[in-house]
Amino acid sequence: MIPKLNSRCRTTETNTASDNLLMAFNKQTFEGDNYIGGLFTNLQTWTGLLGTAIYRGKVESNLDELDVARDEKVQALNYLLLGATHHPIAEIKAAGENLFDTYMKYGLKIINETYAIESSLIESLLQDLSAPVLQADITAVSGCTEVIADLQAAQNNFKVANFAWEEEKAKEGLTESATQIKKEVVSIINDKIVVYLRAMQQANGAVYGELAQTVSQIISDANQAIKRRAKKDKEVAIEN
Repeated sequence: MIPKLNSRCRTTETNTASDNLLMAFNKQTFEGDNYIGGLFTNLQTWTGLLGTAIYRGKVESNLDELDVARDEKVQALNYLLLGATHHPIAEIKAAGENLFDTYMKYGLKIINETYAIESSLIESLLQDLSAPVLQADITAVSGCTEVIADLQAAQNNFKVANFAWEEEKAKEGLTESATQIKKEVVSIINDKIVVYLRAMQQANGAVYGELAQTVSQIISDANQAIKRRAKKDKEVAIEN
């Protein structure tokens, strides 16, 4: 009997299994059976949505990492300039104080702002620091030029990734999470495709037997992988 896909499957595992099922179906033709064609057309639609949602999750995760990276540069600038304000050499101390005064118009608090607001504030800070009157001070404080350049690079990286993220959201118009979509894909597989193929395999094995067998193998392999992962996760939890 064709097994059902384990509902504990991850979104990526569901996506892989669904892609494999679609490839298996597309290798065959079922003339006169519009119902099974409709089932797999529906599966293809939801699988596409799931793939997009998974991609979005990765992009969003990458965006978080890039935000952390620029936060670290803001912090580095804060500590560098704060240290310079206590430098024993008067010229460097004065340069540090000038730069720190400019920096403190924004301060560390900007890293707690939303992505959009933080981007705006960092851009403004970098603009202020590019003022000709501050260039001698920046040169006087060792490492300041490099830290500002690092902050600019981190901000540029975030802007590029954020633009791609916003563009993708606008293009796809997808609001459901990968987890929600995964449930729909699993439902189509288990409650419709598997149920239908179980019946048709008995009723007309000559026509549906090969697809039924392939579907059974794909789902069995996926379930085995899920079991192995669950076992490994349990062993790691016990060790810790």
